[in-house]
Amino acid sequence: MAAVKRSLFLDTSVLLAGVIELHPPNPHAHAIMEAIAQGRLGRPATAFHCCLEFYSVATRLPVEYRLSVGDAERLVQEELLARFEVLDLPAGNRRALFALAASDVVAGGRVYDLHIAEVARASGAAVVLTENRRHFASVLRYGMTVLTAAEFAPRLARRR
Repeated sequence: MAAVKRSLFLDTSVLLAGVIELHPPNPHAHAIMEAIAQGRLGRPATAFHCCLEFYSVATRLPVEYRLSVGDAERLVQEELLARFEVLDLPAGNRRALFALAASDVVAGGRVYDLHIAEVARASGAAVVLTENRRHFASVLRYGMTVLTAAEFAPRLARRR
């Protein structure tokens, strides 16, 4: 993957909160997804792993929020694959991911967040949007910014 500078990378937590009406609602994530749909944020990036997580979580939410597999598939196609640059970790970075996990003492399921963070870094993203900031602390050492949807939302007004 070439080191093309991308301004924005979205994590699963913002994708879910921005596309599905959850409780409590996240108006900031909805506003971000609306801005993406309107083309005001260009074509941001996300990881293929985030698309998988979106589908997985959306189809196993509590019954009042749960999507059918057909609805989840449609949203992945229309809201994610159609509007985002969907990326994966370059093959040459895979060994380094495990070395980084060991050096940062990342264990268990947190390795999935590290994987997504490394996809964001490899994509050249300047800003990562997530509702789980601490899961993306590893990218701070590379000068990347990690923001929640609420922290990023004021920037939307400047892009109108």
